[in-house]
Amino acid sequence: MKWEGRKKSDNVEDRRGQGGGMRVGAGLGIGTLLIVLVGYLLGFDLSGLMSSQAQYDNSSYQQQQQNPGTVGGVATQEGGLGDFVQVVLQDTEDVWNKLFRETYGRDYPEPTMVLFTGKVQSACGFASAATGPFYCPGDEKVYIDLQFYQDLKTKFQVSGDFAMAYVVAHEVGHHIQKQLGYTDYVHKQKGRIPEAEFNQLSVRLELMADYLAGVWAHHAHKMKNILDNGDIEEAMDAAHAIGDDTIQKRSRGYVVPDSFTHGSSEQRIRWFKEGLMSGGNLSQEFLDSFFTSRNI
Repeated sequence: MKWEGRKKSDNVEDRRGQGGGMRVGAGLGIGTLLIVLVGYLLGFDLSGLMSSQAQYDNSSYQQQQQNPGTVGGVATQEGGLGDFVQVVLQDTEDVWNKLFRETYGRDYPEPTMVLFTGKVQSACGFASAATGPFYCPGDEKVYIDLQFYQDLKTKFQVSGDFAMAYVVAHEVGHHIQKQLGYTDYVHKQKGRIPEAEFNQLSVRLELMADYLAGVWAHHAHKMKNILDNGDIEEAMDAAHAIGDDTIQKRSRGYVVPDSFTHGSSEQRIRWFKEGLMSGGNLSQEFLDSFFTSRNI
């Protein structure tokens, strides 16, 4: 991905090196799937996860800082990777400011990105780095421990800078959903409908975020020519690696579709690619179809 020397977002809150509190809540995150690898299969509500992860061992993070290297052309030490995600955030701001004005005739409320180390307190509650990157609707912030970049490589066997850009764009996709009312709609169904049906709503919310990430990639490349050869393949690899079916096969050896909360690998790739290739249909009718269509 072409990113060096480009503008960085100012909407960044750097909490690296700080600790977090212990209040419990819920957030949305692509990285919650990491927990499945160690025995947890999460739904949309992360409250159980937040409380169970009160103790976090950040020795691997510290080791990485002592032995910085490069992954996919991006320095894994704090400076280079921090700069990279801030450039990506700026790219999302440029794209979504333009699309919100053109599509909805209003300004785009830019989210804040919080960089943290090990654990963090958000309006959604306490989270450890094991949660992975997540979006908190309560404070409209994206939370990322940069160690996740290394986790993509070691735990998911996915490398490349655009794979991480896809993760950031996906979390920003959750922010778009919050602005358009879809997050609140899904949250209100919790406890009102059977768990399997709620899981399906969670899947649809995640697939829409993948679609919006693809929309971002399409317009960012059109505006700034950001893509290098192989970047799309990196994003596809990331989408495949974090599909519920792939995760479940790796962690338990079999798949339970009714328990899916993020979508299958095929679904995630398909919807990211749909947004990427089409440039996106952002009409209310089309976005509503994510929750009304039988086949998603």
